[in-house]
Amino acid sequence: MTRWSWAVAVLALGAGCSKGNDGAQARAQIRKVGGSMMEVVPSDGQLPYCLLYTVSQKGIVRQLTMTRENRSIKCDAGRPIANASFRVPVQEGPVKVYVIFSNERIQAGPVAQQLFELQGRERVTGMDFRLPGQAFVEMLEFIPEEGGAPVTGGVVSAGGEVGPGDNAAGEEGQTEVMIGDAPTDMDGGVAPGDAGT
Repeated sequence: MTRWSWAVAVLALGAGCSKGNDGAQARAQIRKVGGSMMEVVPSDGQLPYCLLYTVSQKGIVRQLTMTRENRSIKCDAGRPIANASFRVPVQEGPVKVYVIFSNERIQAGPVAQQLFELQGRERVTGMDFRLPGQAFVEMLEFIPEEGGAPVTGGVVSAGGEVGPGDNAAGEEGQTEVMIGDAPTDMDGGVAPGDAGT
């Protein structure tokens, strides 16, 4: 190879590497709506279903998208997940927020257990989880602060669709999306998985 061809090869490799690093786009973003309140909004082009968890520095894993079936919900790009704001307990300090996107509805319990097992890792990817189909993980960070009023979430149908949160009576097969550290189901009981799974 001549010097000229070596120079072209080095420039091509360098351009390809920098484009890959700069072109990485977040799959979701956090919108702070109060001191300890946040919304998580998927970006365009993500897989249709998602699960949302927080993991505190104290090791507490909280599942924020909880339904009676305990499966992932439909997540639309540009709209807050579950059409809700979520409260993060201030006393737990900064949390890592995990959004797990999938091409099919997946069971949430095993994902929470795997997050608990993987919490010492600096970075977690979709390959770290034993999930069916396609799955991608976005890890974000949120630091809760004092202040902000709680907000009621939406209602999740049996098909994973989220409706407005003003349906006080509820409908058959629907569950209120859980928020904060003391979620209740539509019957007023404590929802499963709230014990810091």
